[in-house]
Parts: sequence; C-alpha cells; structure tokens
Amino acid sequence: MGRTKKGEAISEERRTRAALRELWALRDEAKSEGDLATWRRAKAIIGYIKGKSVISLAETLDVTRGAINRWLQWYEAEGIEGLRTLSAPGRAPKLGADQRQELITIIEAGPQQAGYRTGIWTGPMIGDLIHRHFGVRYHNHHVPWVLHRLGFSVQRPRKRLARADKEKQELWLRETFPAIKKKPPTAAE
Repeated sequence: MGRTKKGEAISEERRTRAALRELWALRDEAKSEGDLATWRRAKAIIGYIKGKSVISLAETLDVTRGAINRWLQWYEAEGIEGLRTLSAPGRAPKLGADQRQELITIIEAGPQQAGYRTGIWTGPMIGDLIHRHFGVRYHNHHVPWVLHRLGFSVQRPRKRLARADKEKQELWLRETFPAIKKKPPTAAE
C-alpha cells in the first residue's frame, strides 16, 4: 500500500470507484441494520473522498475532528473492515453451547423435575442447579443475566388473597383509597 500525499489522509488506492462502491454498500447496510456508528463512519469517509474538509464533516456529523481523523486512519489501514462496529471481546462463557441448551431443557421441565420441592424457580435455585449439574458457580446477582441471555425473563407472581371479596376491593379502591390519599395538610406543615 502506498503512502498518502501530504494533506491527504487516504491513499489513491482507497479512493477508487470500486472503493467508493464498497463504502456506499457499507453505508446502506449499516443504515438497514440500524448501526448508526458504522453509518456515520462510512458517510464521513465518503464525504472526505468527495472533497469535504475534516472540519465540515465534523460539524455535519456532530463529532469531533479527532474522531474523523481516527476513522480516516482506520479506513486507510484496514479498508471498510476498519469502519465496522465490532462487539467488544470478553471472557468466554462459563457454560458451553451444549450446556446452555441442556440448562434450557432442565429449566423448562420445571423445578420439581430437577429435584426441588417448590413449583417456582428462583434465582438462587437456578444458581444452585447450575453449580450441582455443571460444576460452574455464578453469583446470585448474575443468574438473572444468564437467564436473560438464554431467552428467559423474570416473572414475579401477583399476590392475591384466595378468599378476597372482589366487590369490596373495588369499592375500597374507588372510595376509601382516594380519601386516604388526599389528606389535607396539617397545621405543622
């Protein structure tokens, strides 16, 4: 790859019609996927190639000049792949894909099938299940995150009295509760 001329951040090889077509395709792909960051980067590079200054691009896209310059460097070094938004690398999951699928099956079967007395799963129970079954320990605060990643959501049962009188409840909500709620201020206030 050749060096750029003084005052130009992108070499001639990255300014060709084919390169522009790739940038337009990337911009359109990012727009359709809702990836604003990649769309903005591609738009900035296209604008720069078409002769816009870094200052005007920064104002148009509402970013800093430093951001535009960084994007230009990324494009020069890696091409359009340097403009894509990447997911941050992280630690490998403690449970493998097969283990996660097995956990889903166990959870869907219910806690009684898994050897628990109750019919409702709780976070600590699932943490204990994962530890007993797979030998992996998760903190109780992390278990809901694991469940969310598996496609489950937190469900909290509504508390209702079994022998409650529905009519009396409605009367209380309609008349008594508003009267309690709108107490006049006392002299001390």
